[in-house]
Amino acid sequence: MKTLFRGLAIVGAFFCIWFLLAQIDYITFFKIDKAKSATEKSVGDMIWDQIKNTEDIIVNDSITNTLDKLLKPLCKENGIVRDSLKVHIIKKDEVNAFALPDGHLVVYSGLIEALKNEQALIGVLGHEIAHIENDHVMKKLSKEIGFSVLMSITTGNNNGSVIREVMHTLSSTAYDRSLEKEADITSVKYMLKAKVDPKPFADFLYDMSFDKKIESALSWVSSHPESEARAKYVLEYIKGKKLQNKTILSQKEWEDFKEEVADYKK
Repeated sequence: MKTLFRGLAIVGAFFCIWFLLAQIDYITFFKIDKAKSATEKSVGDMIWDQIKNTEDIIVNDSITNTLDKLLKPLCKENGIVRDSLKVHIIKKDEVNAFALPDGHLVVYSGLIEALKNEQALIGVLGHEIAHIENDHVMKKLSKEIGFSVLMSITTGNNNGSVIREVMHTLSSTAYDRSLEKEADITSVKYMLKAKVDPKPFADFLYDMSFDKKIESALSWVSSHPESEARAKYVLEYIKGKKLQNKTILSQKEWEDFKEEVADYKK
């Protein structure tokens, strides 16, 4: 009988300890989140410093304020803190946009010039914001470059080559298909909540993937595979949903915005 009680006591103690251990938030306990956050901020700041020193950054208030007008409803209706996003426009013909660590979002002037309407631009912005909000940026870098290598940036070891590798990875290569789809659908959800019609976003994906004349310049499309398939699942997702077509800029304001971006000179 004593043996039985002793066995029950051991089993009971085991489950009691297991229950207590299960309540511990190990990420917080071992401060992993803080380490990750510090690394992300350092990587983001260093990459942006590199970009500032090598690229032509658009600092025109009229241009940046117009882009901000397009972003604000997307953020407001989806509970995204606008100030958490550091949005930059670079004067470059390449049709591209990409997210960097620590909330940096880079948009090339070539992308704005190539788009037919504000809805398509909002869709692309939403896609990149989704990568930021869903922590895809650091997941991608940790997988392809390694978290330990990223952390080495904060120590000053071999910064230049690592930063160049990070920039290339984020601006020129695609995320995993599952992450791309998640970002596309999340962007569509953002747009629906902001009462913006997502169909022009799908049209952009479809049209650009078949425009062979400028395919080589379409980094945002060419680095995101299967654009036609992406357009189809965006349309499939919104099928049967009530769509609204709230516009933020008038057609003239949109055309003026594109022209201002195209004509910008430092």
